[in-house]
Amino acid sequence: MNLIKDKYDRIIDYMRISIIDRCNLRCIYCMPSEGIKPIEHKDILSYEEIIRIVRIGAALGVRKIRLTGGEPLVRKGLTYLVSSINGIKGIEDISLTTNGLLLKKYARSLASAGLKRVNVSLDSLRPDRYREITRGGNINDVLEGIYESETVGLIPIKINMVPIRGFNDDEIEEFARLTLKTTYNVRFIEFMPIGAREIWSHEKYISTEEIMERVSKIAPLSPVKVRRSGPARYFRFEGAPGVVGFISPITHHFCNSCNRLRLTSYGKLRPCLFSETEIDLRSAMRCGASDEEIERLIRLSIEIKPEKHSINHEKCFTYLKPMSKIGG
Repeated sequence: MNLIKDKYDRIIDYMRISIIDRCNLRCIYCMPSEGIKPIEHKDILSYEEIIRIVRIGAALGVRKIRLTGGEPLVRKGLTYLVSSINGIKGIEDISLTTNGLLLKKYARSLASAGLKRVNVSLDSLRPDRYREITRGGNINDVLEGIYESETVGLIPIKINMVPIRGFNDDEIEEFARLTLKTTYNVRFIEFMPIGAREIWSHEKYISTEEIMERVSKIAPLSPVKVRRSGPARYFRFEGAPGVVGFISPITHHFCNSCNRLRLTSYGKLRPCLFSETEIDLRSAMRCGASDEEIERLIRLSIEIKPEKHSINHEKCFTYLKPMSKIGG
């Protein structure tokens, strides 16, 4: 088995791929009020280009692929992409991050094509609030999609919730209680300066410590080891079928174990989410670059991967591009 390490001795075996910048929701914390100018179709990587990059990456040691957006389920032919990636030698795991609206329609065909798991981004369980946050979304579509995903074996279901003070933080306990009656991995993610600038402020940010303190008042939490846990730290209420996870990109950097690269929908490889450094694979491919040259560029991205990011909740944030633009 091939393994490739960066200069800090981290094994790089995971690639997150944004396949589209468009979304079928316009969440108020993600989408600026003026909207986002979509990338022209010709500038988005084709499926064949994505498959080529994954094939070359797999030969270097990439084993895990996560497909993101925008909303990946709005791009036609996703089943073909999943099936093609699943057929690449060395790829062991393909997962998807989605808002869940179209999961009911596509979960079965994606599972048959080789998709293993789904992460559902969900920031409210209340229909009216969900509709307000998403500017028109129907939470019942999401819940039906989650149920269908369970039915076809896309498990464990991971539900990602970003608590924002004065916005949805009164639902923290409600989300955590889901694990008392389901097998879901409910994960709380610290609010990052990504998306709509008018929503972000330090006052709205809630640290993992505060979230954990509130969740622990429901019942004591015990740490638990979850396979492929990645950056999340997991805990369980006694006797609960599900687990509660905490992802702390601001207060508890997980940079020392970061194993990922991010491929944007417009073909730039980013060695770090919080860095503006990008390696242009699209231009290289469209200028006729050989597989050896693409491999060299992927290796370069790994070589320049920083030891850690500089974001700190006690300092001024560098405001980042919308997540849909940088590989989700």
